[in-house]
Amino acid sequence: MSAETRAPATAPRRGELDALRVFVVLALVFFHSGLVFSPDDDFYVKNPQTTDAVTVLAGFGVVWAMPMLFLVAGLGSRYSIRRRGPARFTGERLVRLGVPLAFATLVLCPLPQWLRLRAADPGYDEPYVRFWPRFLTVRLDAADFPFVLEGEHFETGHLWFVVLLLVFSLLLAPVAAPLAARSERVAQAVGRRPALLLLPALPLAAINAFLGMEEGFAGWNRWAYLVFFLFGYALADDGHVRATLRRLAVPVGLFGLLLFAGTAPGFLSLDDPFTEWSPFALVTRAVFGAAGWCWVVAILGLLDRRREARPPSRPMLYLGLAALPLYVLHQPVVVALAYGVVGWSAPIVIKYVVIVTGSLTVIFVVYEAVVRRTRLTRFLFGMRPDPAVTPPS
Repeated sequence: MSAETRAPATAPRRGELDALRVFVVLALVFFHSGLVFSPDDDFYVKNPQTTDAVTVLAGFGVVWAMPMLFLVAGLGSRYSIRRRGPARFTGERLVRLGVPLAFATLVLCPLPQWLRLRAADPGYDEPYVRFWPRFLTVRLDAADFPFVLEGEHFETGHLWFVVLLLVFSLLLAPVAAPLAARSERVAQAVGRRPALLLLPALPLAAINAFLGMEEGFAGWNRWAYLVFFLFGYALADDGHVRATLRRLAVPVGLFGLLLFAGTAPGFLSLDDPFTEWSPFALVTRAVFGAAGWCWVVAILGLLDRRREARPPSRPMLYLGLAALPLYVLHQPVVVALAYGVVGWSAPIVIKYVVIVTGSLTVIFVVYEAVVRRTRLTRFLFGMRPDPAVTPPS
């Protein structure tokens, strides 16, 4: 047996994946700023001039970024359950995710919807204070589970990630122990037969093909993310699996690129590739699901390089603690800045740079000056009441 396959079943916390989580959260500012200029996406505010380049570039991020965020969240759940146990984990998730979800839905999510109405109709002059109660006029509808609140203007917006992560965590807690016990045998089988690592591509392909892809959830079906989350929990930190990921990273990554290229004819020619039931649409969605799994496998393997364990740097520790508040803050800020910028008579590149740099500046200033400064604001944004980390110079 090689040294790689003798790697411990539970490795230390993966610093490179924590860094990747921060990268994805910050990249969402660039992504959502780009949607202002996309001809296809129904974003809140649209620039008069759009470009197909945004659609193409966005596809390279959609195929892996949010799936990776759920996988890393699943791995984090493994660490948390290991420390706390399922019962305390459930309580911690309800507070750390439920409180910012409720707070941001009430305080932050109405703004993009109000600006959408103003951008779509120059004659719309309803004050925000009158729109706010209309936004909160909701009814229960279990058909769209777990998004059970419906309304004419109500939405969770970008907080769909928090909704799904909370639901996945609550579903995981009762089965966490038996799933962890069985995962060791699965991991050993993966070590003996590396091709088994590609099996999750099958349910992902089936979910996307037959349940449909959902534009509002970054292009994936909502339940496809559960596959990534469970893999992160059950297998991502096992030594056998990590060794296999390192060995397969390059060939699987190349295969994933070919699969992703194979989806282009469908996405570019079909009227509605996300939901159509034609054989061509079904195959396109299935191939996209398989491509996404290959990309994630390749990224995990390429990032996982043996190195001496070191504590995280001050900047990374700072950004790691800020990840959830920055995620919660980013989209309302992007939409508000875009609303003020799209009317300028300037090239698309200039507008895009202004929206991105302005949004990053605002969310970091709000986080640094408000969110992390008091116990109440830290609680409302899902942070622990620990002393704030000194920001990097």
